[in-house]
Amino acid sequence: MADKELPQNEDERQITLVDENGNEELYEILFTFDSDDYGKSYVLLYPAGTPEDEDVDIQAFSYKTNDKGDPAEGDLFPIESDEEWDMVEEVLNTFLADDDQE
Repeated sequence: MADKELPQNEDERQITLVDENGNEELYEILFTFDSDDYGKSYVLLYPAGTPEDEDVDIQAFSYKTNDKGDPAEGDLFPIESDEEWDMVEEVLNTFLADDDQE
């Protein structure tokens, strides 16, 4: 599980991840989505400040909101199964293909 701070409002599209050594890194939220098949929500991130013409390393996590449904208080979890990764990659590829057409 990664420590993080999800945005407090829709206008904020950044999240701070803290690694096991306490180092903080700022990420931009590419998009979030829900999966009925896995009963989870997902967030895809890339390092903040990356130039648009540069390839980026996209990070993907599942997340859960707190008991009140607030994602800002929830936790991020690694994606562990190959089947789940395949689903996330398919959603990402669809997103990227749609983005290229616009």
